[in-house]
Amino acid sequence: MSHELRPALEQAAQTLGLSLSDTQLDQLLDYLGLIQKWTKVYNLTAVRDPQAMLVQHLVDSLSLLPALRRHLAGRPGLRLMDVGSGGGLPGVVVAICEPGLDVSCVDAVAKKASFIQQVAAELRLPNLHGLHSRVEALQEPPFDIITSRAY
Repeated sequence: MSHELRPALEQAAQTLGLSLSDTQLDQLLDYLGLIQKWTKVYNLTAVRDPQAMLVQHLVDSLSLLPALRRHLAGRPGLRLMDVGSGGGLPGVVVAICEPGLDVSCVDAVAKKASFIQQVAAELRLPNLHGLHSRVEALQEPPFDIITSRAY
């Protein structure tokens, strides 16, 4: 799947003005593959078509990066919380593309938080964390940035 979608992903990144490394592109496509695999068991997304997943999940999540990068400029060590992250959108995409940003994907559903932890391990993303909690019960230090796609 990843080889077929790579040109479309590269074009979308270019259109958004994003410069992504080969490693980041590979990680994004590997992440998409993990979503496809785990959705068969855990129903992470209703979208099943790989091309639709690319557009509706990856490209949609990538679209916040230009504004996020402007916000991050010259501000190292910030923490981002993705509320109601589900399968990790946009949190995982942000963690891949901004390795200096500490990203916590928070979801009230344990299997979704476990999926994020698995993604972090498989894609070797030490800056990505899956947290199983309702956001109002979360016991974490304050976050600098909060995102939410479908909360």
